[in-house]
Amino acid sequence: MLRRLAAGAFWKFSRWKLVTQPAPNRPTVLIGAPHTSNWDFVLMLSIAWTQQIEVHWLGKHSLFKGWRNPIMRGLGGIPVDRSDPSRIVAEVIERVHAGEVFGLVVTPDGTRGGHTHWKSGFYRIAQKTGMPVTLGYVDRTTMTTGLGPTIDISGDISADMDRVRAFYADKSGIRPEKQVVPRLREETELDG
Repeated sequence: MLRRLAAGAFWKFSRWKLVTQPAPNRPTVLIGAPHTSNWDFVLMLSIAWTQQIEVHWLGKHSLFKGWRNPIMRGLGGIPVDRSDPSRIVAEVIERVHAGEVFGLVVTPDGTRGGHTHWKSGFYRIAQKTGMPVTLGYVDRTTMTTGLGPTIDISGDISADMDRVRAFYADKSGIRPEKQVVPRLREETELDG
């Protein structure tokens, strides 16, 4: 109740407008893109709280140090040790297979710049758990944010990512110069 009230207050006073499709009615991997600013986190929480989606999100382990740890975990955070990214994928798959129900927010374009490809963890998690992928977005040009379509992963990486690229083609992050085109390294390897 308090979360929904806080989100309502945010939308009332924010320049951003929430434009969203209905929230998925099953556990989903929720992409947050383009991820170019720390404000994306506030927008993501406001969307989730408005839509009453129980979410967990992946964040670099340094965000969970000291006094921030209980706050970040209370907001649904799961720390990621970047030295072993495959471990977090395995942990999330294990939690889903154990019966936990939640939406998992992933920012596959990484740490707001400096990357040439999206990270593929979201795709592997969706594929191995059977969870669909919901395309959450930020669009600075229209000052809108929300949830786009929910898609099922087919296993054809290029075809699936073509659908993702088509959706994000007209979306611009808060800092567009830090934006990464939705392309997985695995696609380049397939093309190579």
